[in-house]
Amino acid sequence: MSNHNINRITVIILDSVGIGALPDAGIYGDTGSNTIVNTARAVGGLNLPNLAKLGLGNITDIPGVPPVDSPTGAYGKMNEQSPGKDTTTGHWEMAGIILDQPFPVFPNGFPDNLIQEYQQRIGRKILGNKVASGTAILEELGTEHLRTGKPIVYTSADSVFQVAAHEEILPVDELYQICETARTMLTGELAVGRVIARPFIGKLGSFKRTPNRHDFSLLPPEGTILDLLVANNLAVMAVGKIIDIFAGKGITEYVRTKNNAEGVDKTLAYLRQKNKGLIFTNLIEFDQSYGHRNDPPGYARALEEFDARLPQIITALNNDDLLVLTADHGCDPTMPGTDHTREYVPLLVYGPQVKAGVNLGVRSTFADLATTIAAIFNIPFEVGDSFAGEIMTRGMTRGRGC
Repeated sequence: MSNHNINRITVIILDSVGIGALPDAGIYGDTGSNTIVNTARAVGGLNLPNLAKLGLGNITDIPGVPPVDSPTGAYGKMNEQSPGKDTTTGHWEMAGIILDQPFPVFPNGFPDNLIQEYQQRIGRKILGNKVASGTAILEELGTEHLRTGKPIVYTSADSVFQVAAHEEILPVDELYQICETARTMLTGELAVGRVIARPFIGKLGSFKRTPNRHDFSLLPPEGTILDLLVANNLAVMAVGKIIDIFAGKGITEYVRTKNNAEGVDKTLAYLRQKNKGLIFTNLIEFDQSYGHRNDPPGYARALEEFDARLPQIITALNNDDLLVLTADHGCDPTMPGTDHTREYVPLLVYGPQVKAGVNLGVRSTFADLATTIAAIFNIPFEVGDSFAGEIMTRGMTRGRGC
């Protein structure tokens, strides 16, 4: 199937690990953002020896992560061509879908007529309908929610419709149902990228969101690299919230995860199987637990914990495997706000058949990844530019598709 005897590619998304503000970051209020560098500065340097060996420190100056003379991987960074800085946009572009317009956002909350109809459909009044941090909104409205049973609706600078409810007040299955109702209503000009169920537990002062979060995404357009792989009888194995981001489309099997550690465990489980195709993993905690919480020490700790497990992943690779580490956007925990940041994302590629030390430069779009995957599997694809010819030890013509 592959021009290079590559039978399996593993793409691990380090969710929100951006590596510097894009040229248009100022439009988004993100001038000066640099998730990994600013996190490193905030904690006095990062200890990431295994990522450093691959070439992370060769992409840019990162305190504590010096460049190495002979990286074991290929390295570079990717520019997001689609407008926006949300999870869905980033992942879709990596799969080959470049958006012309951003998903809609609602800085003043959702229209009154939408909320009124939503309340009628779910048979409940709601609280909130405002832009808020996920933790702050619980402190503000959690007690009233406990008293009234009204679900909390809120959004952010991203294209999301979020519904929070205490698991003892509104059972998780019912929360999912009312989120599905919202998803059916949010179409056309109201078509947010994701509806997110946000269950929580605890009491005022100690509210805590649970791992039972569930995302209800828009159905992606036809023709993603996932669709093409499946059409060519290759498996697409999704780990973490990938299944939700693509609304189940172009995926042959999946496992959901609660944290980064479980995401690595499930990825390793797929690597130990005899399978051909794509393992597509999202590690959510960088973003969800630390970026959005303005927690540089926590973010740094999560990076170092992943770095410590990277040798397990590398050891699990077979001779016909290829590993890609990248991200979907930034979420700089040192910035004043708590939202995603418009950034480049790192690109690290490793495998027994990958040329060590290749500088892949700045890719013009995340879609270069999709085109590279297509080229390696000898599938025509016309979005982005493949870098397969730059990284493989056996020759391939550089260019679009194959």
